[in-house]
Amino acid sequence: MDQARRDTCALAVMAKAPRNGEVKTRLVPPLHVAEAAALSACFLKDIAANFMAAAETVPIAGFIAYSPPGSEALFRDLVPPEIGLLPPRSVGLANSLPDAVEDLLGAGYGGVCLVNADSPTLPTSVLVEAVRALQAPGDRVVLGPAFDGGYYLIGLKRLHRRLFEDIAWSTERVFRQTMERAQSIALDTVTLPSWYDVDDAASLEWLCREILGGRRPPGCARPGYAAPDTSAYLQSLAAAGYGRRLGLEALGIDALGIDTLGTELGAVGHVPP
Repeated sequence: MDQARRDTCALAVMAKAPRNGEVKTRLVPPLHVAEAAALSACFLKDIAANFMAAAETVPIAGFIAYSPPGSEALFRDLVPPEIGLLPPRSVGLANSLPDAVEDLLGAGYGGVCLVNADSPTLPTSVLVEAVRALQAPGDRVVLGPAFDGGYYLIGLKRLHRRLFEDIAWSTERVFRQTMERAQSIALDTVTLPSWYDVDDAASLEWLCREILGGRRPPGCARPGYAAPDTSAYLQSLAAAGYGRRLGLEALGIDALGIDTLGTELGAVGHVPP
């Protein structure tokens, strides 16, 4: 395996195919089913672009670790060719996370960061910080805690399956339990700044506040990534008069008009209120 790959960190977003009724279901309501799928597609495009932005500073290879099997073509249409596609081997986070780490380390990358598909505005500087933490000598796990008790990123240089065992997935205990697993195997930890997942109506309000209102969510110490596709889609909803349903009036955010969109709204599911 070549040295250039060993010096590179693979960043992979763990992503479900953005199909109606299969993703972001906790955002329905306030969104309609097709809108939730469209927003998920925008998230993926922005996260891929964020990987490429981080790659201007540190050596990164970007991937989408996708599911379900057979959905590769959908993802290929969403992201640029520089972003690789990693097929699934298992179902469920307990298996798919360590499988992705194993596959990417096995491909020769010196480190792997797995990133969720729910944080489109995660600062680019946080991705860079995660990669640099893995570049330092010695074994460790890098964790990005989310405000809901999970984590938005896990980074490793070696596969430690214990980190993924006996975890209460999709609960507020995930980050704490992962830290406990690291302690139980005497693995050093690096903790990144906290950030938020967009997976329910309350966190969608945070996203609208950040993108449309220019107000950093509470607890977020750094400016977020601009997320242009997500921003354009949310602006299109606001401009179409969906502000009340999205809770924009309550946030004191005016509906914003836009000149051009970063996505083809008809293709990704823009529907009337």
